[in-house]
Amino acid sequence: MMEDEELEFVEDLEAILHLTPEVQLAIEQVFPSQDPLDRADFNAVEYINTLFPTEQSLANIDEVVNNIRLKIRRLDDNIRTVVRGQTNVGQDGRQVKEITRDIKQLDHAKRHLTTSITTLNHLHMLAGGVDSLEAMTRKRQYGEVANLLQGVVNVLEHFQKYMGIPQIRQLSERVKAAQSELGTQILADFEEAFPAQGSKKSGGPSIVLRDACLVANVLDPRIKQEIIKKFIRQHLSEYLVLFQENQDVAWLDKIDRRYAWIKRQLVDYEEKYGRMFPEEWCMTERISVEFCHITRTELAKLMRTRAREIEVKLLLFAIQRTTNFEGLLAKRFSGCTLNDGPGKKPETPLEPTNPFLEDEDNVSEKDEDLDRPKKPKAPDNPFHGIVSKCFEPHLYVYIESQDKNLGELIDRFVADFRAQGPPKSGTDEGGAVLPSCADLFVYYKKCMVQCSQLSTGEPMIALTTIFQKYLREYAWKILSGNLPKTSTNSGGLTISSLLKEKEGSEVAKFTMEELCLICSILSTAEYCLATTQQLEEKLKDKVDKTLMERINLTGEMDTFSTVISNSIQLLVQDLDAACDPALTAMSKMPWQSVEHVGDQSPYVTSVIMHIKQNVPIIRDNLASTRKYFTQFCIKFTNSFIPKFINHLFRCKPISMVGAEQLLLDTHSLKTVLLDLPSIGSQVVRKAPASYTKIVVKGMTRAEMILKVVMAPHEPSVVFVDNYIKLLADSNPETFQKILDMKGLKRSEQGTMLELFRQRLPNPPSGPDGGPSLSFSAPTPEQESSRIRKLEKLIKKRIQ
Repeated sequence: MMEDEELEFVEDLEAILHLTPEVQLAIEQVFPSQDPLDRADFNAVEYINTLFPTEQSLANIDEVVNNIRLKIRRLDDNIRTVVRGQTNVGQDGRQVKEITRDIKQLDHAKRHLTTSITTLNHLHMLAGGVDSLEAMTRKRQYGEVANLLQGVVNVLEHFQKYMGIPQIRQLSERVKAAQSELGTQILADFEEAFPAQGSKKSGGPSIVLRDACLVANVLDPRIKQEIIKKFIRQHLSEYLVLFQENQDVAWLDKIDRRYAWIKRQLVDYEEKYGRMFPEEWCMTERISVEFCHITRTELAKLMRTRAREIEVKLLLFAIQRTTNFEGLLAKRFSGCTLNDGPGKKPETPLEPTNPFLEDEDNVSEKDEDLDRPKKPKAPDNPFHGIVSKCFEPHLYVYIESQDKNLGELIDRFVADFRAQGPPKSGTDEGGAVLPSCADLFVYYKKCMVQCSQLSTGEPMIALTTIFQKYLREYAWKILSGNLPKTSTNSGGLTISSLLKEKEGSEVAKFTMEELCLICSILSTAEYCLATTQQLEEKLKDKVDKTLMERINLTGEMDTFSTVISNSIQLLVQDLDAACDPALTAMSKMPWQSVEHVGDQSPYVTSVIMHIKQNVPIIRDNLASTRKYFTQFCIKFTNSFIPKFINHLFRCKPISMVGAEQLLLDTHSLKTVLLDLPSIGSQVVRKAPASYTKIVVKGMTRAEMILKVVMAPHEPSVVFVDNYIKLLADSNPETFQKILDMKGLKRSEQGTMLELFRQRLPNPPSGPDGGPSLSFSAPTPEQESSRIRKLEKLIKKRIQ
């Protein structure tokens, strides 16, 4: 038990003596020691081994033990001395606390004494200041009053908490009375110096009034506002008389005289009164702003009365002069008085952002500026609309004028196109953007810039509606209206086309001039599409943010996209129709009687000839719109290849040699089609991957059809499996067409068709485990079969 208690005591002692590294470091710095017993990482075993390194050294163990005991007794004595020394600390602390309390009392007394002396000094200053203030007020010594009044007011603020004392309250009331008397007296002085209109002027600017303005800065702000109001009203009273509604100079055609009058008045003010009012009152700007407010009101009233006399030229003249004046104000003043807030220092105006051109005034520059990077917007003019806002209700005159002008412009474009005719082939004009397109958008830019200077509200929306109207008219009358007409509609059937096919005559092709015209219209429509998108963005930049959502030119852009699609479709139809007689000739050739394989057949030569005639012209005229030339190539291929395969199925029966000749012809056409984008060009470009994929896929199917036809039909199982493997077509109609091309009898075809149905792979199961039926879209062969049946039906009815 004793051993357990000793172990617990040792553990508790170690826990008590465990110090943090920071505390241990501080102790070592205060009490440096080399004694191993003072180290934090003291190890008793190592210490004993140091004292007794060998067995012989154990002979001195008694001496070592006595030294340790002596050290322990010394430590006990030191601890006892320290503990006894702490018994008197409490008594000493109480003595110190009493001394501190006395010092604090002295500090409070000193502070109170200082406050009392300061307050008495302020009271003396206040009393003397009030007496002086009253005396100076009676003598109108405003220069001295301005400085003294501010000091008295500042001193009086120190006595707000002493207002319960009658003497202090009395002084405060005397100060208020002096301020009230000063205000009344100063207003009377100004009324005397600047009497109302019609009274005899007896005064004018003086040093007394200048000092009175300094006093007004310290008085109630209403005094300053009253002085400003009365002075400006008196200063502009002559303006109201000169430009009364019944005066000839009041109408819009003489609006320049209004602005000339205020300029003279401002010069006169600077000479006479410039030094009378403090600079921070911004009196020149206040006079100008009040003039603008009066002018806007008077003009609005005048234009309502004489609305029928307003013409667009007169309106634009008045608006231009007014906006010029507003711009002049922005250069001269900061606009700080518009909201009676602190004015901003006028900044150097940045170059304005024009909707389309870099220079708003130079609207005749080329439209290449549309692609230039945007420039930062100019800082807002704080005076914009301060007068010109009155013209906004009458901007319908401007909008109606633009509607009329744009209508006349479109009519002129139509007349010019008829007079000049389509672009000539072989010239730089072929395939180029029509000049009328650039003229239209230049006019649009001019109108947009002009209208945005007049208003950024509803008139801009009305102008946008006019723009939309004539964009559609341009697309219909100039572009779609001048596309060459064809006898067929978008690949559909007509009586004339069937008759021509029956008679064996070729379908009329577009001339080279017509091809150039189509390409020119396509290029123009692309330019209009891109420029209309930019026009929409610029209109949104110009209009108020709350109206941005109402600007939408998507419908007009879709109209130009339709023109582009129709133009490409015309080019495709023309080349496609030119190749039809050759394909018809191919289907009528006696392929069963072909005895040997020679060069490519004449129908292939005919197809290649038409391709070489049309494609280089189209490519050269669409050089600036390569993506649409690629679309043309893709659409032509998508139309030609199914038609070619359909005519292949009409070639029946076919001998082995005939199939080999057709396979050679198919390969020749495939080669030409792969080279179609760069055919006849000195610069050979690799065809787009999307186009190459379409050609390879379509023509490979034609080659597979011929390879199946060339294969022996016995044994039947092998033939059917090869067909399924090569064509991967589960449609029995397609398989029957192959059998017809091979010249098999109907009885043989029935057996082969039954075997074909049996050898088809099983369709995948649905999610419920049952058979899943899929209905695929009709193949080109099915479509052509239906068309052929329709053709036969129509031909029978015509005969």
